[in-house]
Amino acid sequence: MPIVVFNQKGGVGKSTITCNLAAISASQGLRTLVIDLDPQGNSTSYLLGKTASDDQPTVAGFFEYSLSYSFKSIPPTDFVVKSPFENLDLMPSSPVLNELQVKLESRQKIYKLREALNQLGDTYERIYIDTPPALSFFTRAALIGASGCLIPFDCDSFSRQALYALLENVQEIRADHNPQLQIDGIVVNQFQARANLPQRMVAELIAEGLPVLQPYLPSSVRIRESHEQSLPMIYLDPNHKITLALVQLHNGLRN
Repeated sequence: MPIVVFNQKGGVGKSTITCNLAAISASQGLRTLVIDLDPQGNSTSYLLGKTASDDQPTVAGFFEYSLSYSFKSIPPTDFVVKSPFENLDLMPSSPVLNELQVKLESRQKIYKLREALNQLGDTYERIYIDTPPALSFFTRAALIGASGCLIPFDCDSFSRQALYALLENVQEIRADHNPQLQIDGIVVNQFQARANLPQRMVAELIAEGLPVLQPYLPSSVRIRESHEQSLPMIYLDPNHKITLALVQLHNGLRN
């Protein structure tokens, strides 16, 4: 069940949500993979930290191989590396993704990731895909290949404006390329329960019939510490309120 975490607005917590949900899946004994399609590589840094290296396999390598005329069949698992955490693997990002985008589009390789995801589904029980903050080639490829989409929302007016366009884009991809694609829900992130604006915004989204998920993820400096130490919350502080909220969110997602 590949799940894409996507929002066209940056800074809404895509990588944080991707890595923490994946870490929870892994901690529950599920064979889990994170695919980092964002050239910034935040998920890669979060999960690998100082163990990341320049000569490791990357998702860019996978896409470069898709552009080759080689008759040798290389399985997508060859572009996966192990994280320091049991049951949790990663297909790391690379800045080379920026250079590859035009070539991949011109060669019509938009379905190559879907083919790889079908193969990776034989190895992994959970696959989470982190995406760039734009409807780029890589985001479209992920949505075409995934079964679900999670949308982080940070209770900001700009994020709300982007949300409606995002929902339309996902529905268009579903209609044209991937009828199995479902919006699993909107993840309210960095929620401040005592502030009026976040409460009002979330209430309005719910009133519009949008799929807002419970619980809301609270704002906390502990997440920044988690990033700095390259330790998802389930490993850093399993009893913290954010960790408990993430676990509840994870367990409420469809299998």
